This record gives sequence, C-alpha cells and structure tokens, in this order.
Amino acid sequence: MQAGRAVPGTPAGSSDFSEVARLEPSLRVDLRYATANNFMHRAVYPQSARCYLRAPVAQKLQAVQRDLQAQGLGLKLFDCYRPLSVQKILWDIVHDERYVARPDKGSRHNRGAAIDLTLVDKEGRELPMPTEYDAFDERAHRNYMKLPAELIKNRQLLEAAMVKRGFVPMPTEWWHFDAADYKDYPLTDVTFETLASGPR
Repeated sequence: MQAGRAVPGTPAGSSDFSEVARLEPSLRVDLRYATANNFMHRAVYPQSARCYLRAPVAQKLQAVQRDLQAQGLGLKLFDCYRPLSVQKILWDIVHDERYVARPDKGSRHNRGAAIDLTLVDKEGRELPMPTEYDAFDERAHRNYMKLPAELIKNRQLLEAAMVKRGFVPMPTEWWHFDAADYKDYPLTDVTFETLASGPR
C-alpha cells in the first residue's frame, strides 16, 4: 500500500492528473466535500476544488460515461482525488475502516484512483439508490438485499457499467469504485490549487 508514496505537500506527480470535467464535459460534478452537504456538515475542500483523477483512470471513467449515454443515462461525481491531509480529518470523525481509510495507510482517493459517484438520467436527475451518499450503515453495502427492486436494479446497473471498464466496487459503499491498478499510483497530498495551476 505504501509503494511509491509521494512526499506530502509537494507537487511531484501533479502533471499526471486530469480534471475530469475538462476531459468529459458531459459528466456532472457535485463535490460534496467542497460544501456543507456531507456527513461532516462542513466543507473540507476549498470552493475552488475540482474533480481530478490520474489520467488513465479519468479516461476509463470517460468510457463509462459514453457507455451510459447510449442508454440515456450518465454519471454524477461526488468525490475524486482527495488530499491525504483531508483523509486525516475524515478519520478523526469516523474511526471505522469499513468506510474511512486510516491516514497511515491512505485511501485510494489519496492516490487519485478512486471515485464516488451515482447514476443520473439525461436531465441530470439522480436515480434512486439504496441510501444517500456517505450513509455509513449496512443498507449501503452491496450485498444488502432488503430493498425495493428498483434500488437493487439501479445499484447493479451502476456496478455493471463501472466493472465493464475495469473498476472494482467497494463492498461496503455502493457509490465507491477503485481503479484496479490503484497501487501503481502514490499516496499524494498535492493541493487543489497546485493541480489547477499545472498541466491537465
């Protein structure tokens, strides 16, 4: 998990991030941690934060979006790259490794290789899912089946679309998907401001 770890706070490796909405403008972005609309009820990203992913991961996500558009659907992104310093804030609030990675191990989000997202229709309306985003309980687990058929169908549709393009679903969070090669990317604490000023 620690292979290739970046030095926190340095811009090393920032050039291999892509701003996802620039790559694929049809993607909808609602970065919850840049607002108070999250489980902490406060912003931990600057308002200027954008959705960044490692370039190969962003390209795979673009392929998912295009697959879904053929079905009249699309993606809305809740979280992408997350600086390692923010991971410490989340861990201070939720000490439960089923939902929040320990900062000493790091999250796949800290590598720019994980995405939190949901499905939307062609008007951008979210499809019903088993829970709200960041609901830390068993209803968010992928194997939880005490749900209306529509919610199970939507959860499975999202999972199938992501798996088709090589993403790996997290068992405890229906919204979370990892790039299969996440270990190839170092843990990083580059700021959003640094990413915004660098190549995309």
